[in-house]
Amino acid sequence: MSDAAVSPVHLGLPDDAEERARAEVYGLLAQLYHAAPTPELYDRLRMAATEAPSAGGFLESSWSALVAAARRVPVGHVADEFVTLFGGVGKPEVALNASWFLAGALNEKPLVALRDDLDALGLERPVAVLETEDHIAALCEVMSYLITGEDVSVSNLATQQRFFNAHLRSWCERLCETIEQQPAADFYRALAGFTRDFMAVEAQAFDLL
Repeated sequence: MSDAAVSPVHLGLPDDAEERARAEVYGLLAQLYHAAPTPELYDRLRMAATEAPSAGGFLESSWSALVAAARRVPVGHVADEFVTLFGGVGKPEVALNASWFLAGALNEKPLVALRDDLDALGLERPVAVLETEDHIAALCEVMSYLITGEDVSVSNLATQQRFFNAHLRSWCERLCETIEQQPAADFYRALAGFTRDFMAVEAQAFDLL
């Protein structure tokens, strides 16, 4: 991931630059929800600019809070926080899967529908990946691909809109609220706030298509 991926200063720029910025944000979210950040990624996040191109931009406040949390919370504490919230033995404090929020259990119908859509897009889960395809990190990776992929029959705004509305829009806000309510959340509370705001911007943009 490029250094620009940890800074939303590109958001609001027109044309290809804006699309690259969207893909980079999805890529950053995918990395941070898949595992605790590496020291290299965390250092880049700490050094990221916090100003949006236009003063008072909608994402500026929550992005600034995320960067501030990275500068305040040691990377080792973030790793512990990740395990406390999303890992450990047995049921995690917060499930990061769409099926859990939409059907109340893992591996339910939302996952089946997602797999059908991924198959139609020619995408499948790598063998080495343990998380199911409805994990928030995996869904963000798909969105990044749909923005930057070279096959325009797949990577286009219409496909992005359909995938986002079908597999992210209906549950992501509840996920963010659940994370924010966890007593152990600190860095990830800030990440949840930024995630919610970014997804709201995406939803509004897709509604205007």
